[in-house]
Amino acid sequence: MSLIAPTLTAENAEQYKQQVDILQPFAQRVHIDLSDGEFAPVFLVPENELWWPEGWEIDIHAMVARPVEHLQTLVQLKPSLVIFHAEADPEQLPSVMATLKQYNIKSGIALLRPTVPESVANLIRQADHVMVFTGDLGHQGGTANLMQLEKVRLIKQINPEAEIGWDGGVNVDNAYTLTQGGVSVLNVGSAIQKAVNAEVTYTQLVDEINKQGVL
Repeated sequence: MSLIAPTLTAENAEQYKQQVDILQPFAQRVHIDLSDGEFAPVFLVPENELWWPEGWEIDIHAMVARPVEHLQTLVQLKPSLVIFHAEADPEQLPSVMATLKQYNIKSGIALLRPTVPESVANLIRQADHVMVFTGDLGHQGGTANLMQLEKVRLIKQINPEAEIGWDGGVNVDNAYTLTQGGVSVLNVGSAIQKAVNAEVTYTQLVDEINKQGVL
């Protein structure tokens, strides 16, 4: 079964609160973007300023060059899942992922467009969640490159148990296709945050991924 996870991508505390307020009436599982200004070319609200309403299930997408430098603070936040990029620091990642699991936090790996799953197979095998990233690092409003759906099949060959996420350009027009392609967590940024009525758009997305039929 697939689900919609609205995304928070905020450059300052004011933007962050505005986005939380938009999602609070309906969101259940939420994807929070974190960026160090190095791995991704923008600075977002740092992890020591993150907060969220009680009852939310939180995935943190950490676009950072050196995961170990952020690990302690992220563990203290107690999210459900932390996703680091496979391209960040391959020497650090196995131990970082193991540490997350010691604290009952699921570990995730994100793959940029050029990254071939087989090239990071050891990390995929260790991960609870693998996210196909087709957007623009640190920004909402990217494009869903559906050619990247082939990665879902390759990831499942390496780790059949991994939850598969997608980040980049998800909207009402492509959500069903992504779900049929094997994506189980659709992270949605601007399609919800910039909608005239965010809750209506969220409901439309949920209806799309749950509809019966064929492509």
